[in-house]
Amino acid sequence: MEQTRRILSQLLPTSTSQPKKKRTSVLSFFSKVSWKLKLQKREPLKNVLSILAERAQDPSAKKRCLAMRGLGTVACEAPEKQVRRYKKVMLDLLVKGLYDPVSSEVIHESMQTLTIVLGKIQGQGLGSFFIDITLQTRTLLDDENDSMRCLAFILFGQLAAFAGRKWKKFFTHQVNQAGDSLLTHLQDKSPQVAKACRMTVRACVPYLKPRMQQSFPSEEDQRNPRLSRHLSHYHPEVLLFFYANKIL
Repeated sequence: MEQTRRILSQLLPTSTSQPKKKRTSVLSFFSKVSWKLKLQKREPLKNVLSILAERAQDPSAKKRCLAMRGLGTVACEAPEKQVRRYKKVMLDLLVKGLYDPVSSEVIHESMQTLTIVLGKIQGQGLGSFFIDITLQTRTLLDDENDSMRCLAFILFGQLAAFAGRKWKKFFTHQVNQAGDSLLTHLQDKSPQVAKACRMTVRACVPYLKPRMQQSFPSEEDQRNPRLSRHLSHYHPEVLLFFYANKIL
């Protein structure tokens, strides 16, 4: 446990006065940490999550943001079996980050990591987390930040695929509540957001009321039929590629 704490301490600063140059190296630190964690099999994943959980509750928004990003790294590096095993712990932290009352950066990182985790567990065993994630994600579809809107549409599209019978009635209501947002952002000023919106609309069509379905472009009206693939089918690493290359 102590060994894991020392490793993560390289990434998660203990002082807010850390030089800017070091803060900009966060991503490279995460890569280094994940590489070391692979080698040090003596340290179970639960110890890493325990430390990240502590940092996720830190008064510093920067540290909370780093904790959410750290969860994303863990989700990427850990086998799917391990992610499923600790999904409740991870989802609990990420939902709290999604509702962060102060920092939009924490919310952004939480959404980014949620797209990875949901992709790995394929929406299985979400329980009441499904409601919490859906409600907050819907409010972010109209966020003023392009990247935030894009991630919100991606996440909403994933949720459409994972609603199942249990949450079908609830999600149908949420989709129809979000109807105006779905229509508006088909013509979003950001090409990336517009593309994500089109893909999400297609994923949400089964939940739209008949009259609302007529408001959306038909298959024949779409310029690119390849967009018909649901975002939920994307491998988490593809989503990360989009993010890393500033497509998100």
